[in-house]
Amino acid sequence: MKIYRSIAGSIAVMLISGVLNAQSAVVLYNERVVEIEQTLADATDLWVKPEDLTRVNDFVLKPEGACLDELCIPVLQDRDSDMYVTRQGQGWFNVTELADKLQQAHVADYADGLWSFGTMPLQRQSFFRGGQAPDFEMADRDGKLIKLSDFRGKKVLLLTWASW
Repeated sequence: MKIYRSIAGSIAVMLISGVLNAQSAVVLYNERVVEIEQTLADATDLWVKPEDLTRVNDFVLKPEGACLDELCIPVLQDRDSDMYVTRQGQGWFNVTELADKLQQAHVADYADGLWSFGTMPLQRQSFFRGGQAPDFEMADRDGKLIKLSDFRGKKVLLLTWASW
């Protein structure tokens, strides 16, 4: 219930404060810097035009929602919601709300309009599933050389120690 009041409160504040006091923003994500000329004025969230969404994080707004490859997050676009609003005929998408739904870390310097978004957990998971440690070799306790690749397909626990 508190979340809905917060959303309603945010939308009311935007309406009262003259929503179209648009400001520019700079978004840092995935080793790129994206300059957004016009955002929806909001004290805590980054609202961008749907066409800017793809420039920010590669998501595309489709009728079924915000989509990245096969991943689609449902978005109500026929009425105001926590992720999409229409003001004076212009649609606006809430990038920070999408990040929250994806459990993606983000920080902002509100005064300077600077936003930084971390890697999406879904993308990190695919790295861990497909990632491989580099091969190396070393002597075991008996002096016999063994390679990490000798254990491919098996679980390996590496213990290290240093004397310093």
